[in-house]
Amino acid sequence: MNWKDEESAGPADPLTRLQVFLARAGAASRRASEGLIQAGRVRVNGQIVTTLGTKVAPGDEVRLDGKILQPERRLHYLALNKPPGYLCSSRDPQGRPLALQLLPAGVMERLYSVGRLDYLSSGLVLFTNDGDFTARLSHPSSGVEKEYLVESTVPIPEDPVERFLEGVEIEGELYRAKQVERLDRKTLRVVLVEGKNREIRRVFSHFHLHPRLLRRVRVGPVILGTLPEGQSRPLTEREMTELKGKGVNRGYSH
Repeated sequence: MNWKDEESAGPADPLTRLQVFLARAGAASRRASEGLIQAGRVRVNGQIVTTLGTKVAPGDEVRLDGKILQPERRLHYLALNKPPGYLCSSRDPQGRPLALQLLPAGVMERLYSVGRLDYLSSGLVLFTNDGDFTARLSHPSSGVEKEYLVESTVPIPEDPVERFLEGVEIEGELYRAKQVERLDRKTLRVVLVEGKNREIRRVFSHFHLHPRLLRRVRVGPVILGTLPEGQSRPLTEREMTELKGKGVNRGYSH
């Protein structure tokens, strides 16, 4: 067996960390791949591997749930207008509809979402099979803005707007919006940067408010625009350049 733990590999070792290999093979984002490894779903040369520091070499056989993985040659970057009632996940034990099922049937590579949009929310979700791209955009240091339209079931007082901008601590977690603009008595435009899990819903609930509608309309330079609900489109070259940064843009396919 020619795979080994990361600690035993030298600085010039050409081996690849297993979670990086899984991400480049389109299995999941790098962070989600770590969970797959720890869950015992990955085998290298026939043996289950659960150590995150494990590295693999060219020629090693890597399987996820019994399926052989290969590094992706064709990279996809798609924007989807997710309807409410769809889950941003690769599978669901409850059998609920998956946002993945809305992507073009002609895409044979395994895609996954860049971040998530909760089951009841709608709007823009990015999908790719580029693990490095996902890791870069998902990290808080990326500074990528996410913009939402939020409509409440009742008029929204001024206090929650001001508090969300200043920072609201809920169960030991700090939630702070970059921008909050009132559009009418019941509707806000909210811009987040870090985008913690269910952040807007948690803040609304904290102030005894409930979103009737929560739609993500922008991720960085990517705007939802008139993309029909349930439909997707490839990211443009301009969007890719801005998201990846000048000088690091790799070739991508539509």
